[in-house]
Amino acid sequence: MADFSQQRTALVKQLIAEGIIKSDKVKNALMRVPREEFVPSNYREWAYVDSPLPIGHGQTISAPHMVALMTELLDPEPGDIVLEVGTGSGYQAAVLAEIVAKNASLKKGHVYTIERIPELAEFARENLRRTKYIDYVTVVVGDGTKGYLDAAPYDKIIVTAAAPSIPQPLIEQLKPGGRVVIPVGDMYYQRLLVVSKRIDGSLDVRKDTWCVFVPLIGEYGWKIQY
Repeated sequence: MADFSQQRTALVKQLIAEGIIKSDKVKNALMRVPREEFVPSNYREWAYVDSPLPIGHGQTISAPHMVALMTELLDPEPGDIVLEVGTGSGYQAAVLAEIVAKNASLKKGHVYTIERIPELAEFARENLRRTKYIDYVTVVVGDGTKGYLDAAPYDKIIVTAAAPSIPQPLIEQLKPGGRVVIPVGDMYYQRLLVVSKRIDGSLDVRKDTWCVFVPLIGEYGWKIQY
């Protein structure tokens, strides 16, 4: 049996040494969430290799360094209401839930996450249920490019698929003072954008690292899958 706890600790130390993990909250979240429980069983032994892994239906679980980086850029706080677009296996949602809800001492936040593929949504629910995050995460099946109006507005929004541009519904559903982290580009190569919404509704857009994500499919994303 692999010692996943030891592997997890080693990976987190590596990401700290590389300067990707900067905050205690992200470090603690990655230490607490068992990534091996969010990958298909035939990939469990590679759970702590810093690489994306297939999760079926042409989708992947992001590499740990990308999860750490996007979480640092999003800067979630205890009590935040967060929208994630692209649930996948549920791992990123669990990391966010650790910060905004599970270990929040006062106000409990919540993560709403949208997945367009019903089978993956159910896979994520099972993973979140087994790891005891399901009370802090609501998994919705639908077109994530339209956001999720039922729980809007959001303090933070994270998109884990590549968009051709920032979907307007996500901006509309973001609170003033809120933040979106999203990869924007073509289907093969993107740039992470950190979008802050000012109190007057205008946007401040900061470009971060280059990246590669699966395409964001939907009305305000890519219309067809490659």
